Amino acid sequence: MSAAAILLATTGLLAAGGLVESLSHRRRLTQIPTRVHVNGTRGKSSVARLIAAGMRAGQVRTCCKTTGTLPRMILPDGTEYPVFRPARANVIEQLRIVEATVEAGAEALVIECMALIPYLQWLCENRIVRATHAVITNAREDHLDVMGPTEVDVAKALAGMIPINGKLFTAERDHLGVFEKVCDERGTKLIPITEEDVAKITPLDLVNFPYVEHAENVALALRVCDDLGIERGVALQGMWNAKPDPGAMTAHEMDFFGRRINFVNGFAANDPESTERIWNMALERYADVERRIAVFNCRVDRPDRSHQLGRIIADWAPADYYVLIGSGTYIFGKAATDAGLDPLKLVMAENRRTEEIFETIIELSGRSSLAMGMANIGGVGLDVVRYFANRSTQTVFK
Repeated sequence: MSAAAILLATTGLLAAGGLVESLSHRRRLTQIPTRVHVNGTRGKSSVARLIAAGMRAGQVRTCCKTTGTLPRMILPDGTEYPVFRPARANVIEQLRIVEATVEAGAEALVIECMALIPYLQWLCENRIVRATHAVITNAREDHLDVMGPTEVDVAKALAGMIPINGKLFTAERDHLGVFEKVCDERGTKLIPITEEDVAKITPLDLVNFPYVEHAENVALALRVCDDLGIERGVALQGMWNAKPDPGAMTAHEMDFFGRRINFVNGFAANDPESTERIWNMALERYADVERRIAVFNCRVDRPDRSHQLGRIIADWAPADYYVLIGSGTYIFGKAATDAGLDPLKLVMAENRRTEEIFETIIELSGRSSLAMGMANIGGVGLDVVRYFANRSTQTVFK
C-alpha cells in the first residue's frame, strides 16, 4: 500500500472515530436533563458551588465541576475529588466530566466554564455542555490580553457561551445590552438579577456562611435554584452547609509572641473593582490596627493584571506597606510608582519562600496589623493562606 493510501485510510479512521465520540457525547448529554454552565469574570467557582449545593439540598442528584483555586469534581453526596490533569488545563477535560456525571447517575451537572479565548467559549457551550441554564456572574476588566482590550470586549467574549434556546441568568448590569442582543439571536431567555433581588439577601442570610460570600452571588444562585423548583429556604440551608472554594475570602487571626496579626485571604479577587471592594471591607473590619499591609501575589505570565492593579493602587485607601511576592513584581512596582505610589512603601519579595514571606509580614506588623493577600491565588498565594491558617488562633470573617 502506498504512503498516500495509508495516510488517506488513517485520516478516514480518525474522522470516523471523532464522529463516534461526538455522537456518544451527545447521548451522554441527553442523560443529564439539567446542565448549568457558569461563566463570568468573578465568582464563577463560588456561584457554581452555591447552585450545586442548593440543588443537592432540593434532592436533585447533582455533580459539580469547578476550575477555581483548585479544580474539583463534586459528587452528588458532596464528596470532592481533584480533577486529574496529565498536562496543562484543556477544555477537552469537560468531556470526561460529562462522562463521570453520567456514571454517577446524576440528573444535573453544574459546570464552570474554563475557556478564556472567545471562540473556545463558544465551543465549550455549543459542542460540549449545551446548557439548559447558563450563568454569567459579571463582566469586569480581567484577562484583557485574551478577552480585551476593553470591558465591553470582555462582555462580548463571555456572551459566546450563551446557549441556544436556553436561559441566561446574570448579575451583570453594565453590559446587559450585549447579553440581550446575543440572547435574542439565539432564542434564549435573559433573566437579570436586579438590585431588588440582591436587597432581598439579608445580613442574616449572609452571616450563616463560614466565609465571606457576596449578596450578588447568593441572589444569582437562588434565582437559578428557584427556576429549578427548589424552595428558597431549602436552597439556602444547602448553601450554608456546603464546602467553600479554597480561595474563598476568610480571615485568619493570630497572636504571634504578643503581636496581633490578622491575615485576610483576598487572593481570589483579581480584577481592580473586586479587589478594592474587599480591601475596603478588610480595612473597615480591622480599623484599629497599627499597620496595614497589602500583599500582592504577582505572576509573570499575567502582566496585564499586575499593570492594572499597580496603576490604580495609589488611588485606594492607603496601606503602610505593599509587599510584592510571586514573579514579575517589577511590572506592578513600576506601574504603581509611575502612578504616584511612594516607592519607599514597596517591599520586594519576589520568589521568596512561604516562610520568608511570613517573616517579612511579621517584621512589618508592629504590635497589631492587617495583612491582606490580593491579585492571584495561584502559585505561592495559596501556600501563604495555608501557612497563616495553620498558625491562626481562629478563622473568621462572617
